[in-house]
Amino acid sequence: MKICRFDNSRLGVVQGDQVLDVTAALSVIPEQRWPIAQGDPLILNLRRVIAAAKKLLPKARRRPLAKVKLLSPVPNPGKIIGAPINYNDHIAESVKDPGIAHGRTNIQKGIGEWGLFLKANSSLVGFGEEIRLRWPDRRNDHEVELALVIGKRGSRIPREKALEHICAYAIGLDMTVRGPELQCFRKSIDTYSVLGPWLVTADEIADPNGLDLSIKVNGETRQNSNTKYLVYDVQRLVEFGSAMYTRHPGDIIMTGTPAGVSPVKPGDLLHAYVQGVGEADIRIASAYA
Repeated sequence: MKICRFDNSRLGVVQGDQVLDVTAALSVIPEQRWPIAQGDPLILNLRRVIAAAKKLLPKARRRPLAKVKLLSPVPNPGKIIGAPINYNDHIAESVKDPGIAHGRTNIQKGIGEWGLFLKANSSLVGFGEEIRLRWPDRRNDHEVELALVIGKRGSRIPREKALEHICAYAIGLDMTVRGPELQCFRKSIDTYSVLGPWLVTADEIADPNGLDLSIKVNGETRQNSNTKYLVYDVQRLVEFGSAMYTRHPGDIIMTGTPAGVSPVKPGDLLHAYVQGVGEADIRIASAYA
């Protein structure tokens, strides 16, 4: 099932070029009392919401997909987790391009030496919104990625159980300002984390480690690869991060980006694709924020 959040935080099921409005299914989410449980309320109750949504589908109001504003399908993630230099070809281009490396000499050591990084959840937007670039004197790059959404709480998750903790997949854009600072600073700018255009439930993706992914900028292909080339594959990423911190429902893992990262500028149109998930456009705002 493809689940989206659209317009004024309405809930939809995507079927072809239509969105079926199943917002009433959100009524099954129980009222939360302080202290609020860790995790996104929608993802914490996703099974119940899906069951309710299925009952609503036959009579649900239909909207053209092209006419709705797609928001991030996960409204309140506890963590947005990034995987640096997780494709060998991106490691190679980072070594060669000083505009990416910024003097860092440990790039070739790889993700095992670097570890993961966290992005502020305030940086999250959906594909129906705009990316608002900052730092006009610096290079701002696109990075297309497969995104994982955690559906089950877990710590020290073993590899063989990792997929059990993923409830859905999406396209992720890990926008970045190049510079000397740590990733958690340069990649946490407002609108620099894009998720969507919807969630595809995990039962629809047989193997997340064999998906084509790509991005075009103004119609020109910039990145084109497959998740089979991940250095740490999906299961290893879940295992690796959970050795350090607990994963909660709604946490987002951006799995890393392949070669082809390049600068974008105000007004550019990005077209992102992940096999089995879908494709969508997002516009860079016409002026720097």
